[in-house]
Amino acid sequence: MSGKDLEKELLWEAPHIAKEAPEQRAEADAFCEGYKKFLDASKTEREYVKASVAMLKEAGYTEFDRTKTYCPGDKIFWNNRGKALAAATIGTLPLEEGLRLNAAHIDSPRLDLKPNPLFEKNEIAYFKPHYYGGIRKYQWSAVPLAMHGVVVKADGEAVTVSIGEEPGDPQFCITDLLPHLSAEQNGRKLGEGIKGEELNIVVGSIPFIGEEDEKIKAPVKLMAMKLLHEKYGITEKDFTRAEIEMVPAYKAVDIGLDRSLVGAYGQDDRVCAYTALMAEMETKAPAHTTFTVLADKEEVGSSGNTGLDSDFLLHMIEDLAEAMGAHCNTVLRHSICLSSDVNAAYDPTFAFVYEERNACHINKGCVLTKYTGARGKSGTNDASAETMAEVIRIMDENGVYWQTGELGAVDVGGGGTIAKFAASMEMDVVDLGVPILSMHAPFELASKLDVYNTYRAFHAFYR
Repeated sequence: MSGKDLEKELLWEAPHIAKEAPEQRAEADAFCEGYKKFLDASKTEREYVKASVAMLKEAGYTEFDRTKTYCPGDKIFWNNRGKALAAATIGTLPLEEGLRLNAAHIDSPRLDLKPNPLFEKNEIAYFKPHYYGGIRKYQWSAVPLAMHGVVVKADGEAVTVSIGEEPGDPQFCITDLLPHLSAEQNGRKLGEGIKGEELNIVVGSIPFIGEEDEKIKAPVKLMAMKLLHEKYGITEKDFTRAEIEMVPAYKAVDIGLDRSLVGAYGQDDRVCAYTALMAEMETKAPAHTTFTVLADKEEVGSSGNTGLDSDFLLHMIEDLAEAMGAHCNTVLRHSICLSSDVNAAYDPTFAFVYEERNACHINKGCVLTKYTGARGKSGTNDASAETMAEVIRIMDENGVYWQTGELGAVDVGGGGTIAKFAASMEMDVVDLGVPILSMHAPFELASKLDVYNTYRAFHAFYR
């Protein structure tokens, strides 16, 4: 056997998909058109759940009812407080043979308004936010922002807020210093270029003018509040009963002359949530019952009753097991879970933070991440050889392009996903998702080919 033949037989490297399967370019382009539209319509977890429930109902899903008996092919969903969601397709095998569970998260780094956010200083009105999740604060200045959320008024009425997304809408912005005056700021560490309490969002500069206006303490603030009241019927006190999120106003677009990338806010982790949801809805008669989870709060440690560090997923599985006459512990032990989250794609500009051989690369397919964590694999699930083998088998048999990857070089950084919370329920778990450039920035990049092959991986996993 020649060295070339031996090399082909024994060595392996993930190929560039466009070189090996050029026909997938058109397929990926078509798939990502729907993905971009969904990103634009679902910039918060509440919006994502609302849009997903509408799609699930249209696809024939009904809300879970513990009094009903479910048969193979039945499609059901659970809505957790409008901020997390699960959907399932009943399989032909007994439930105790285990679930094919896929869990992604639908929250993204952003700026949340504080409970008392509106103030005026030197005749400019501002919102005061508290950032949510891991952001690089300097990236959020001089960026057009949109206002999303819900306000529950004193009478119990819930008002949905959305300003900055429609043509003609006003938008919002955090100011930054001009280069001519930034000598002191330039001397700061990069992480303090913009400090947390400097993330003040400009909302207005025109004062309210009326009778006895000289007695008004904050006329610009009052004008801003008057405009919000006219649009939504809310008062300043209502902010204490609100969840308002300020997010980038960018629309999802194609990036590059070749249109090979999607640029958008919130692709971590809505890219995995969208591909998982599409695969779930297209599953018709699976052997194992599928279970797709779209969770909240991952970016802040999965805490709270809509995050996976709570028992909401366990309770949903218990409800289904009870309805199907199955023992929940047996179901969990026999289940395989994909923790569907993104990984950091190798960026040649910042090569020093990666170990290139074990980094994931754009255009080479979905990425299997055996472990995340930090330093000595701290705070992570570490998938077993058996779990890796089973997932790889599924992808290879279905022609899915995949690769492996770590989240940066050893001791450089690290991170976590929801994998460890699923593993704590005694399921076999491995991370699988999309490589992302500029992760956690207000504008992230993903390869269309990688997005498409992640969808194909989920489709094969459910089948």
